[in-house]
Amino acid sequence: MPPSHSHSPFIKRPIAELAQELISQIAAGEVVERPSSVVRELVDNALDAQSSSITVRLQAGGVRLISVEDDGVGIHQDQLSLALKRHATSKISNLEDLESVASMGFRGEALAAIASISELTIASRPADQAQAMSLEARSGELSVVARGLGTSVEVRELFFSTPARRKFLKTDATELAHCVEAVKRHALVRPQVSFSIYSEGKLIEQWRAPQDPDGAFDKRVADVLGAEFLEQSVSIDHAENGLRVYGRVGLPQAARSRADQQFSYVNQRFVKDKVITHAVRVAYQDVLHGQKQPVYVLFIEIDPKRVDVNVHPTKIEVRFRDSRDIHQLVMHAIGRALSSPRVGMASEPMQSSSAVTTSWDQGASPAPTFSAAPKPWVQPTATWQQSKIDWAAHQISQVERLWSEVPPDGSQGGEDRALQDPTERPTSPLHEPSTPSSPSTPPGEFSGGASSWALNGVSSPLPEPTPSVSSWDDKEDWPLGRALAQLHGVYLLAQNAQGLILVDIHAAHERIVYERLKTQLDAQSISSQVLLIPQSFSATDHEMVVAQECADSLKSLGFDLSALSTKTLVIRAVPAPLVDGDLVALARGVLHELSLNTGQFVVEQARNELLATMACHGAVRANRQLSLQEMNELLRQMERTERSDQCNHGRPTWQALSMKALDALFLRGR
Repeated sequence: MPPSHSHSPFIKRPIAELAQELISQIAAGEVVERPSSVVRELVDNALDAQSSSITVRLQAGGVRLISVEDDGVGIHQDQLSLALKRHATSKISNLEDLESVASMGFRGEALAAIASISELTIASRPADQAQAMSLEARSGELSVVARGLGTSVEVRELFFSTPARRKFLKTDATELAHCVEAVKRHALVRPQVSFSIYSEGKLIEQWRAPQDPDGAFDKRVADVLGAEFLEQSVSIDHAENGLRVYGRVGLPQAARSRADQQFSYVNQRFVKDKVITHAVRVAYQDVLHGQKQPVYVLFIEIDPKRVDVNVHPTKIEVRFRDSRDIHQLVMHAIGRALSSPRVGMASEPMQSSSAVTTSWDQGASPAPTFSAAPKPWVQPTATWQQSKIDWAAHQISQVERLWSEVPPDGSQGGEDRALQDPTERPTSPLHEPSTPSSPSTPPGEFSGGASSWALNGVSSPLPEPTPSVSSWDDKEDWPLGRALAQLHGVYLLAQNAQGLILVDIHAAHERIVYERLKTQLDAQSISSQVLLIPQSFSATDHEMVVAQECADSLKSLGFDLSALSTKTLVIRAVPAPLVDGDLVALARGVLHELSLNTGQFVVEQARNELLATMACHGAVRANRQLSLQEMNELLRQMERTERSDQCNHGRPTWQALSMKALDALFLRGR
């Protein structure tokens, strides 16, 4: 028996237009989620009015009162009532304006929506008006008030007309924090504007516009996010394809457990966009430890016609016409900024190697030059005729054989740091006496231990180098200094002009091996391996469409992926280096990334995980005794290697202790 609809009130009710107040309240449900939404909209309007100073006053976290005052161009008294009507705006007038909008606001909904769920008063005085006029939104009463040039908007008793919405609000402290965050997002992108925030009559935040425009952005970043953010970040400025991205990105060791310091802007509008977020994640994939979240402030400049900001009433979402270009722009800019090793000296005890000012920044010595072209010491060798991974695996196996040593009973492999008898010296080709026929070591190469055999591509073990082939000058002020000794066979101690450098030998060498293996693989195209037994899997409709539309991209990545039926895909070939992995999971991942125009990411990530494992096995192990010459050559390689501040797992490779910090430890000068 079908259900009865006799009690449904919607069957008998005729179609009718909704009242304007109800329409505004429905719109308010999209525009105004909480007090911070009101703050965002009002500050948007103040910035569009060319304000140089904005003051926000709050009571009860913005529930009782939100007041935003500015010194902008103001609103004429005959337009005050029009400003409170829905879809009334001065920002756009036609479709062409909408498609190229550059103002913060443009929809003409905010003031009307806010007025429908609160008691709103707006007062304004433009430059050509003798006195300021105030308008009560609910009563429509217009009166003369005392105020200077600009506009003031007061919002009292938010959600008083929709009490159900008010019940969903959090505590006053929580709502206040959200309001401050909303102003902070505006303050970061507008360093030339002063912002003040008052709560319960007390000044809680103030960011003044600097007198000197030079360095205004860095000063605002330090004021808003703290001096530590500025110290532990690097500047980026990169342009390509008519796009530009600039700002600051945090160093890997500045990463946080929460994504609470991630700010991205498109044409000065704060946005949350999955394309930008994904590009940042790809750029940091090789240097972050665990589930850490990077910190960044990114500004993207783009032709307004190439981005749609009319996606959501809150205007926090955008849609790019060329999302691939945006992804590549952000990924390349951050990747380049993070690739150069930041070797220098910290001014505070045990500060991260990445979070310090380099010695060449202080004028101590010139910065090394980093080239994107393959370096002479990482060119493929004659043994590169076979599969790339087979070659690398063969080299690593030879390394392990040369360095093989029976550990003491009970000790662990890998990075085991159990102390061995210091009188026992491992037997390896590194410690064999030098002979006249020994091959010469290229200047700056780390000819000590496992890596030199694997990375220099020589076919015989390298002997310990003689002082005549030294790659460093005692008188030169190297950023990482000169080696002093090993500590328990695990750490390298070095001295530079500012103090003491401590290096984790295994972690540092692991990064060097890893980067070289990647460079060698990148020099070759991705080869494909045909499967003896093709693998099929059930696919979603979206995966079927992506596989069909991106067939050429899949082929370029080494995949042969085709439809077996309307609901099944079959894998016939995969990239040769990844043939032993989980092929179905890999294929699904590639299809997902291809839907974001970044399928290369999954292949590179899987390949890099394999190389990282091999690099870990090929790096110098703990308790391997190195000579001073070998340690110095390791330091020189660190200064040249990309991302040498972190190992493959995101851990730091070195730390610094300044003379000032050492003096403090021993109370010198007190």
